[in-house]
Amino acid sequence: MKLNYKRTILIGLAFMSICSFWQFYDNEIPKILTYHFGLGETWTGVIMALDNVLALFMLPLFGALSDKTNTRIGKRMPFILAGTGASAVLLFLLIYVAHMSDNLALFIVILLFLLLSMGTYRSPAVALMPELTPAVHRSKANAIINLMGTLGAVYTLVMIKVLLKSAANEADTNYIPLMLSLIIFMVLTVAILFITIPESKLITKVRENVKDFDGEGGLISKELVESNPETTDGSVKEVLPAPVRQSMAFLLLSVFLWFTAYNAVTTAFSRYVTEVWDLHNGAYADCLMIATVAAVFAYLPIGILSSKIGRKLTIMLGITLMTLCYLAAAMMPTYSSVLNFYFALIGIGWAAINVNSYPMVVEMGRSSVIGKYTGLYYTFSMAAQVFTPIFSGFLLEHVSYRTLFPYAVVFSCLAFITMIMVKHGDTKPKKKKHILENFDVDD
Repeated sequence: MKLNYKRTILIGLAFMSICSFWQFYDNEIPKILTYHFGLGETWTGVIMALDNVLALFMLPLFGALSDKTNTRIGKRMPFILAGTGASAVLLFLLIYVAHMSDNLALFIVILLFLLLSMGTYRSPAVALMPELTPAVHRSKANAIINLMGTLGAVYTLVMIKVLLKSAANEADTNYIPLMLSLIIFMVLTVAILFITIPESKLITKVRENVKDFDGEGGLISKELVESNPETTDGSVKEVLPAPVRQSMAFLLLSVFLWFTAYNAVTTAFSRYVTEVWDLHNGAYADCLMIATVAAVFAYLPIGILSSKIGRKLTIMLGITLMTLCYLAAAMMPTYSSVLNFYFALIGIGWAAINVNSYPMVVEMGRSSVIGKYTGLYYTFSMAAQVFTPIFSGFLLEHVSYRTLFPYAVVFSCLAFITMIMVKHGDTKPKKKKHILENFDVDD
């Protein structure tokens, strides 16, 4: 059974909608807090960290809740529709308040509810892909989902450039055109998703057409199936066998460690180039943009590669590539254009990790609890993004800015070590009995 690319692209519309919002949130909310409400950097940073803190609790909670949901339109779709609708309304109210008053307390209350509404459907939206995709194709499908998310972020960046015109006084900048374009985009993409992806119908079809697959990690194995018997209502009491549970623990720890390394670099690099290399005027942006572009172009090839050599090996190659580049950057006394090449390799390495790590996590559980493991994955990645700005920031401030890349090297090496201990989640397709079977296509 081949990957259904059209269906995967349509499933990715949910993640595209989500990423379009977060691109706006990360870029423009700090400006509103600073210029319109006059907050300092510290309090702006505290408010901006709320989304990561809330994510630690909300993503696993609503992922698990969506597992237990059973409606006519599916398990995940009710959360996606309700979350998108509530977020669109709250985003409108947020910008309206920013334009019509200087009431910071009201702005923060609405922002908090907006973050809560966004948190209700991120895990269900991401869980939709593995739920409707055969296990062996999830790395390639996840590559497409990542591409769709990137396109959503790019849409917002384009709209910022076209519709957002800074006033002479930044506090008076008109965000309404940008806000309307974002709301329309979010609602439209999710509406198309709902119309074209009948979740309940498709999940039945996928489960009927896909046999249990015993990959090299033994993921959907007899051991796992027998250890999770179905109850009388058809639900599954998920009890992972001890070896699988150990692999899950090491994989989630790896997720935390490589996010700790990567997020430290992306967060502090703009200050690093100024403090260490005395570069100014946004000189850092080229490297980060090159890393992003390289990752985008690498997503699909990485998805194909992992289907050939396995997810675990692909991830470990990505970690190795990133670690070597961090080490090379740490040894550069001054800026050189070769850094752009290092960051391109970092982007490729990051793509190798991102495309394969999430499918490995959800592969260790039953299809009925995909939301639960989606939430776990995001809990550990978000925990790293709460931890690393504080810990790496302390080292930058009290030791030296030159600790940045060695810091990334250390945590990347730790991620490599913990990844060695992961023995499950590495599904690869069975070999074809005849060469002509390689030309099979979907119905």
